[in-house]
Amino acid sequence: MGNIRSYLQRLAWVQSGLFWRTFFLLALLVTASMTTWFVSIKLLDRKPRAQQLSNQIVSIVTITSAALTHSAEERRRELLIDLARSEGIRIYLLEDTDQIEALEESPMLAELRLLVQQKLGKQTRFAQRVNGEEGFWVSFKIDDDQFWLRLEQDRLQTEIGWHIFGWAASSLVLALIAAALISRRINAPLSDLSAAARQLARGNHPSPLKETGPREIRETNTSFNQMVDDLARIELDRTVILAGISHDLRTPLTRLQLELEMANLDNATRDAMQIDLRQMDSIIQQFLDYAKPLHESTFSSFNLSSLLEQLFTDMARDHSILMEVQIVPNLYVTGIEIEVRRLFNNLIQNALRYGRNEVTQQLKLQLECRSRANTGQSGALIYLRDFGAGIIESEIPRLLRPFTRGEVARSQANGSGLGLAIVDRIVKRHGGKIQIQNHEFGGLEIYIELR
Repeated sequence: MGNIRSYLQRLAWVQSGLFWRTFFLLALLVTASMTTWFVSIKLLDRKPRAQQLSNQIVSIVTITSAALTHSAEERRRELLIDLARSEGIRIYLLEDTDQIEALEESPMLAELRLLVQQKLGKQTRFAQRVNGEEGFWVSFKIDDDQFWLRLEQDRLQTEIGWHIFGWAASSLVLALIAAALISRRINAPLSDLSAAARQLARGNHPSPLKETGPREIRETNTSFNQMVDDLARIELDRTVILAGISHDLRTPLTRLQLELEMANLDNATRDAMQIDLRQMDSIIQQFLDYAKPLHESTFSSFNLSSLLEQLFTDMARDHSILMEVQIVPNLYVTGIEIEVRRLFNNLIQNALRYGRNEVTQQLKLQLECRSRANTGQSGALIYLRDFGAGIIESEIPRLLRPFTRGEVARSQANGSGLGLAIVDRIVKRHGGKIQIQNHEFGGLEIYIELR
């Protein structure tokens, strides 16, 4: 269980697809562009807006001051009431005891203060609250008296309004939607090509890609479709050739077997020749197994747990083999049962030949078979380990290719170099994965995923 868990942890990585990479790149560019635009508008709008607001404030203060100065004293009260009612302008006498709360500093306010003080004098003061009353307060002087002029805050907007933020947010959302559509349109042909390549890697014949769209996409899809057809033709030719050669060799082998039985030979010579003939027949059978095509149309659900239990129960009769077996009961996978049986038979035969202890010549095997349900996927995960000498790390990828053998195997007469190649072929045809590596404490460990 621990070996399977550690393997799942090694497989647990997050892959960012091309669609999301393209989308995030476009989203980043759009956001950066809109941020730059917003900051630029804000910076460029500051001085003209400050000049407009300062002119407005100076005009209000000047007109109000002139009205109060030139109006009759008995009419001033009516004038103040009228200004407050119609224009929202209130005039208060500035006292030394006034409780003043200054306006929050900002680049816009600094620009505004400078422009207003240039026209009304350095003594002009600003506040956002006087004696607890909130507003936009500006001081001015009539003769020797100081006054406060109060305006409603919404009348003098010193920053860009929220409607600008709303417009910018709406534009950003629309831009991100457009970025998603563009990313999808750009990556759709690549996604189709990637899916077709995965099917081809599993040994399936993918549907032809659409030869439409931009010239580069058309040429790529046309070349891929041609490659798929060529590979299918080569695969068929190879299958026919291997099957024909293997089948034709069976006839002289049968004749040799018959002649050997009838020949006047001593038992030792006859036994040695029969071993050679059986080895040749086994190699021919491996050729046929490797050349045999698999089609998903023939796949069906079968009990993998029962299959493995039967195989390892048969092996348990050999007292030279020690086994540690953990198999989840009633674990079903989809595929061709006889091919999966051949897969494990090849692995067992490989372990019998090369996985024994070099001193005691005893074979020890460890098998774990678990469901992949805890990873959110269907199928099974199988872990098989022997406790032999292992394989040179650099040879492992090469041994999955057909007609290749390791250094130890070359010193032995039996074998065709197709055992692990057949295993790899069957696993991939079933949409699975295989990983072979040396165990850190010795021996070879094999991880197999079956859907």
